[in-house]
Amino acid sequence: MRIELRGASARQSAAARSTPAALQSIDLEIASGERLAVIGPSGAGKTTLLQVLACALAPEAGTLRLDGQDPWRLPRPALQRLRRQLVLAPQVPPLPPRQRVVTSVLAGRLPAMSLAASLRSLIYPSDIPAAQTALERFDLAGKLFERVDRLSGGERQRVGLARVLLAPARLWLVDEPLAALDPAQAGQALGALTAGAADRGATLVTTLHDVEAALAHFPRIVGLRAGQLSFDLPARQVTAQHLDRLYARTQVDAARIRPAETAGAPVEAAADAPAQFLRSR
Repeated sequence: MRIELRGASARQSAAARSTPAALQSIDLEIASGERLAVIGPSGAGKTTLLQVLACALAPEAGTLRLDGQDPWRLPRPALQRLRRQLVLAPQVPPLPPRQRVVTSVLAGRLPAMSLAASLRSLIYPSDIPAAQTALERFDLAGKLFERVDRLSGGERQRVGLARVLLAPARLWLVDEPLAALDPAQAGQALGALTAGAADRGATLVTTLHDVEAALAHFPRIVGLRAGQLSFDLPARQVTAQHLDRLYARTQVDAARIRPAETAGAPVEAAADAPAQFLRSR
């Protein structure tokens, strides 16, 4: 799915009108099948951006076009059909606690199923092998028939990602998928997610706080700060100076910083860049 934002501004419905918009005059184009990561400090507007792209939050100014269509000008039935081509995976997946993992994963297919088929799937899962395959990509094959409330936080997060792999969607919007994962699980999860999007030809937009992971797994990086576009670059062109401006030095995690030289960046600027970024340069 192709995405175009032109001068788009948006604010959360609960936000006071006197406060700045969470997104401010954003221009962004994303080609069909492209995979990109959105990074930036907390409060930068990353989740709001995903909600706008998911047609869950209408821009208060500017326009959004998905495959050339303005979703907010479509008749209600057409908007619902368009939304069925999108999947938005929140940071905390909404998994019913007493549900079996297999049912939660296969729920990703519900937008393409009839009401009768959906109800049958709740009683008896319709495609257990598909759920098993999706869980295997996140090292969760042994949890197929576990109850959700018996999983750890990291396992629940990966079950939510496995559900994305089965969604009948052309646009995958994934909000901070690594919050409950250790570094090894994080790398595996992003590898499975990006490979799955590539296999399906889906457009993938992911928000991440982990700059190292973003640079390692995504060819394009978008930096947001205070609701505005800070940069939009191929990952290989993101320098220490870009990250320094994005995170304003003091917000970069000091535990993941070491002095080093980077291409096009002096040593003193590189001291504020994530270690993986420095090692890869």
